[in-house]
Amino acid sequence: MKFRPLLSLPPLPYRHHHNPLRTYTSQPPPHPPSKHPNPPSQSHLRHNRLILALTGATGSIYGVRTLQTLHDLNIETHLILSKWALPTLRYECPQYTLPYLTSLATHTHSPRDLAAPISSGSYPVDGMIIAPCSMKTLAAIRMGYGEDLISRSADVCIKEGRRLVLMVRETPLSVIHLENMLALARLGVVIFPPVPGFYTRPGGIEEVVGHSVGRMLDVMGVDVDVNGQGVNGEGDGDGVMPREGRCCDWVYVLAPVNQVFIPDNTQDA
Repeated sequence: MKFRPLLSLPPLPYRHHHNPLRTYTSQPPPHPPSKHPNPPSQSHLRHNRLILALTGATGSIYGVRTLQTLHDLNIETHLILSKWALPTLRYECPQYTLPYLTSLATHTHSPRDLAAPISSGSYPVDGMIIAPCSMKTLAAIRMGYGEDLISRSADVCIKEGRRLVLMVRETPLSVIHLENMLALARLGVVIFPPVPGFYTRPGGIEEVVGHSVGRMLDVMGVDVDVNGQGVNGEGDGDGVMPREGRCCDWVYVLAPVNQVFIPDNTQDA
């Protein structure tokens, strides 16, 4: 019996899908400028490419600040906004419009575009951040229900062993929420609720947001300080000295050991 050789076909060309959300503005509204206008290359990222998704949970400012910081650090970003992310953004941060966000992102994808390159594991990215992450998106990721591009991209990061950070926003948390977080944490997903650190003595909301964004990006492997700005290992001149240039290694000296006040409660009943 003779077998006919298989017909060798050339690979299909990649089709570029026009994204109607990808718009630009000539003069976007200003955002807090980086203290280091020429940040160094980020050696901790292999491909210098991250996926950033915003959902309808409260806390849109965290996603905006993350996008601004990644833009200042010249990191390629793939931005996804869920269906309810835009109404939440308009209500909480009306000064940050959709054209402004897309002007900061390198690429913007519709949540319905499951043909986007980031929906495939063969497209190399360093990881994905969902900030803020709603409980609906959390549940979809936990169950592997890739209904939209956000849950599909997160599923790809899990199966490819890439870093996935979820800035979950909900309170109080039900048993369902906690079990979903625990299941994903066991798979290596980073559950990152934006809990402020008051030991930094923040002067306002911007500093509270910047501190959480800085710590989250540090987990992703991006060199930032605690305020979410790029660092070059030389400090920022504010009196807090970084160690090895990463925010998790910063030391806060609140008071010398010999000056710590310990109340005397021996006479209390």
